[in-house]
Amino acid sequence: MLPLPLVPFPADVDVADAPAFDLSRAGLRGDPDAATALRSTVAARTGIDLPDGDAISLAVQDGGPAESYTLEVETTGIRITGADAAGLFYGVQTLGQLVRRDGERWVVPAVRIADAPRFAYRGVMLDVARHFHAVDTVTAYIDRAASLKFNVLHLHLSDDQGWRLELRSRPELTERASATAVDGAPGGFYTRDDYRAIVAYAASRHMTVVPEFDMPGHTHAVALAYPEIAEAPVTDVITEGAIPVAGEPYTGTAVGFSSLRVHDDATYAFVRDVFAELAELTPGPWLHFGGDESHGTTPEDFAHFVARASTVIADLGKTPIAWHEAGAAAGLAPGTIGQYWGFVTPTDAAPEHARAFAQRGGRVILSPADAIYLDMKPTDDAPLGLTWANGPTSLERAYSWEPTEVVDGLPEDAILGIEAPLWTETVASLADIDALAFPRIAAAAEIAWSAPAGSERTWGSFRARVGGLGPLWTSLGIRFPAVAEVTWTT
Repeated sequence: MLPLPLVPFPADVDVADAPAFDLSRAGLRGDPDAATALRSTVAARTGIDLPDGDAISLAVQDGGPAESYTLEVETTGIRITGADAAGLFYGVQTLGQLVRRDGERWVVPAVRIADAPRFAYRGVMLDVARHFHAVDTVTAYIDRAASLKFNVLHLHLSDDQGWRLELRSRPELTERASATAVDGAPGGFYTRDDYRAIVAYAASRHMTVVPEFDMPGHTHAVALAYPEIAEAPVTDVITEGAIPVAGEPYTGTAVGFSSLRVHDDATYAFVRDVFAELAELTPGPWLHFGGDESHGTTPEDFAHFVARASTVIADLGKTPIAWHEAGAAAGLAPGTIGQYWGFVTPTDAAPEHARAFAQRGGRVILSPADAIYLDMKPTDDAPLGLTWANGPTSLERAYSWEPTEVVDGLPEDAILGIEAPLWTETVASLADIDALAFPRIAAAAEIAWSAPAGSERTWGSFRARVGGLGPLWTSLGIRFPAVAEVTWTT
């Protein structure tokens, strides 16, 4: 018997020796939002439009851990109970994965599942700066991520190639610095209403948006709008890629050459303006200010800047997030969250910098680049993706790591969660997103959600379960590559 195609694997699964539930005779009642989500999934998978009725019951019942749920499938009915609305939504996603064809019928096997997440923060990141992605692409990615129980969307909204969010306080950013992207692709930006729509759509799928304005590096686009607060490009740090020219849009992929003027008062007026408006637009608790790859900034100037920028965000009532390099700054605002993007087996000072966040009252998000950077090539011959992070990154490698073993001296309670970034140097469309994210995004989902021990928490079990999701993903319009590591169900 094939394993149940459940990803991420639940905390507790008990398969009953009983006939399956026949979905074709089902009626649905209960929480309206969860019912809408279930009807949508079932219709896409089976063509069945579930009517109102009593056979499937959806309800929120206080008492369990946050985001937890129970799912009980009997021959005569299905009951999903969530500890909160998010838990109920995740129970619906699990039920959607269980639907299968049995001859001419669509059925759900008899099973009892009790489930809760391991980590509170389970994120994906989409870079909309290197290539701009329209609102409908972002919402499609939200749907894909939410179906795997991710609860955070990190939007990388600025980089050397472009600034992607309209701000009333600084209109020149989109007027002068949004029109281009990598390799001369068209740029673009989100209006304030576009951004609000993304935030609201994410919330309807129980995802929190974490917006990022990257600084003091990755700021060549800022220099197009406000050259008075930017340093000239430092080109001797570029080892490959196009050379930037001051005052001209940058469409290459080199990093580390740009910097803000970290000792000018005008710079911090800019920082306050952009993050104050971002805070106004963002209901979630976190604002990300970047802080990575500032090779054109001296360590002393970098430390000075990130201390001041993190304090600006904290003073706005938000929790700052920064890439792990910012952990080197002694004056970092207490409670700042660090995002580790080093390797699974670290090769530099990244672990020391990551630990520093926890030592100052913050926690750490793990995004090891050689495991869950979704922009890495999955195979040598993949037409999209990069290879700098020990690439290519196979599905097995994306799955075969343990968060508590990456940074020595960082206990599990100091890990806020896991995030799988997708940088877009080679990614220009939703089809490109699917080609690189799937199926490796499922590995990140299981690492973030599922307990590290258990008979099914193995590479062999995972690859079999992912293979069983092929028909569901196809019905949802996900154009995933049928990688050879997996035997796909048809």
